[in-house]
Amino acid sequence: MESLITAAVLCNEADLHAHDGEWSHRGDPTDIALLSLGQKIKVGQEHMLENYPQVNQIPFEPEYQFSASFHQLPTEEVMTFVKGSPEQVLSMCKQAEGTNQHTSILQAAEKMAAKGFRVLAFAHGPAPKNLDPHHPPAEPTELEFLGFTGMIDPLREGVREAIASCREAGIDVAIITGDHPLTALTIARDIGLDLNQDQVVTGAQLQNMSPEETQEIVQTARVFARVAPHQKLDLVNAMRAIGHFVAVTGDGVNDAPALRTANIGAAMGQSGTDVAREAAELVISDDNFATIVGGVEKGRIAYENIRKVIFMLISTGAAEVVVVTLAVATGFPLPLTPVQLLWMNLVTQGIQDVSMGFEPGEGDELQRKPRAVNEPIFNHLMIERSAIIAVWIGGLAFFLFQKLLDSGIPLESARNILLLFIVLFVNIHMFNCRSETKSAFKTPLTQNPVLLFGVSGAFLSHVLVMYLPVGQLVLKTQPVDGKIWLLVIALASTCIVLMEWHKWWWNKRQVD
Repeated sequence: MESLITAAVLCNEADLHAHDGEWSHRGDPTDIALLSLGQKIKVGQEHMLENYPQVNQIPFEPEYQFSASFHQLPTEEVMTFVKGSPEQVLSMCKQAEGTNQHTSILQAAEKMAAKGFRVLAFAHGPAPKNLDPHHPPAEPTELEFLGFTGMIDPLREGVREAIASCREAGIDVAIITGDHPLTALTIARDIGLDLNQDQVVTGAQLQNMSPEETQEIVQTARVFARVAPHQKLDLVNAMRAIGHFVAVTGDGVNDAPALRTANIGAAMGQSGTDVAREAAELVISDDNFATIVGGVEKGRIAYENIRKVIFMLISTGAAEVVVVTLAVATGFPLPLTPVQLLWMNLVTQGIQDVSMGFEPGEGDELQRKPRAVNEPIFNHLMIERSAIIAVWIGGLAFFLFQKLLDSGIPLESARNILLLFIVLFVNIHMFNCRSETKSAFKTPLTQNPVLLFGVSGAFLSHVLVMYLPVGQLVLKTQPVDGKIWLLVIALASTCIVLMEWHKWWWNKRQVD
């Protein structure tokens, strides 16, 4: 045991120090855990390096699955200490003739890996006599196997729920790791991925695949184990080649190419290296996968709010264009004066479009499937609804304007009533725009008090200019009687009926 821990402390690229009773560390968490183990049995790194100074090393590289450190003993002899995957370390060790030691050791390591342990093997042996401290050493051979350790990284709270949320949101989660395939499979099952052995692919298998075969395998495989850094990049390229929008998380230098190539690279903020953080578009400050899922939800809410604002602006603007166009085409006077048009835009779009951006979401953002990457923000549904609203409200406004003039109402009074109608329509229509699929009556007003106050304030502003002399002078407005109020409210409210019908029809069509 002492020899194994000595190897674990000396063949180590991390630092663990105590200063004024406070421990500080730097490096890979696995190496730090091994140094902590050494401290617990009084095998400290500083003391060991003083007695056994390092003369050379082979840093850990995922492609080779091992690291080695060469240390001078008090006897002037140089000793090799190796740490790595059981398969790789055993390939460097001598085996007693006529025995099955290596097979038995690998079977024991696989049993640990199947329980979710990250298994590391250790060995030592005399260094070559011709070891040059100034040149990279050759791969060690003829070593003595010391044993292996098993570690479990406890799952963060909320990871299982985050994986389940990803599944509901139509996001496929894949694990790409350097760990043993059985370890990776066990961890995948622990976090809620329902996988079988056939969905686990190793780096050795990927090595023999063509790009086309890799593109085929990434459609079904969800765990990639014993993967080299360049293979991570190959996997990302394969996923993108078949049309996936790929997000990659990582924290090490070797993750940088994959982080840079993915559609979205998300580096860990606490454990991540500077290289990884610079290569990524996002930095996860708390190193928590659940934070990414929360970001997806917030991103979908923001995207939907942008769509809602665009739909509101285009549908109401198109309705205004329709009424003016119909008036000009039929020889009627302009329905509104330029000053009235400016005022109308101020009280219908100056506040409401901003307040619409405060919509908190509809609660089912993570139950929706991802939109297509090439889907335009102003899609078929928005075009269809904008056209319906524009034709209906624009035509209704022109019909109202025409009937008012035909009944003998002065032009100025007709414009005043039409302006009131359009202001009412836009403010009522705002509540249609809060959801593309849900009824306006099922979206509580209290969810967005900013919108409620914005709509109320804008409409009250218009009422004030109808009754205040300065407003009447500038905008040519005037008070209207109760019958006119009931008429314009009834006509403007038809947009609610129209949109409720269209939402029902659209939802039914999607189900069918």
